[in-house]
Amino acid sequence: MVFCDTSTLAKYYVQEADSAAVRSRLDAEDSAWCSELGRAELMSVFHRQFREKKMDRAAFLTLVRQFQNDDVGGHWTWVPIDHSIFEQVTKTYATLPDTVFLRTADCIHLVTALYSGFSEIYTHDAVQSRAANALGLRTITIS
Repeated sequence: MVFCDTSTLAKYYVQEADSAAVRSRLDAEDSAWCSELGRAELMSVFHRQFREKKMDRAAFLTLVRQFQNDDVGGHWTWVPIDHSIFEQVTKTYATLPDTVFLRTADCIHLVTALYSGFSEIYTHDAVQSRAANALGLRTITIS
């Protein structure tokens, strides 16, 4: 059982460096968890690829269908973002040292991982990795 952020989920679907390793690693897991925020962010990644002409409409729609099939098939376990998570996000910022740069979406992912009992998060985002360490989360980058 692992917790992934959107940067890792994107590599599962969009062909990038390390994509094959990500697919292999996540497919070997009993379950892969992510904040529900990852659903919207992943669709944004797909659309950005389409908008930037890195894929045509047919490839974009194929990715969307593949994601929807995986989602319906239970490939991903989505952690709902409820009041408790937003409350913890607020508390995190209130106590975060001024030396830590933490974007809002990254904070939601990190707090969701902690709230769900994870001590590590799979990410390919260097900024999020640094912030995760400040919150006591270990980061793993699959390569």
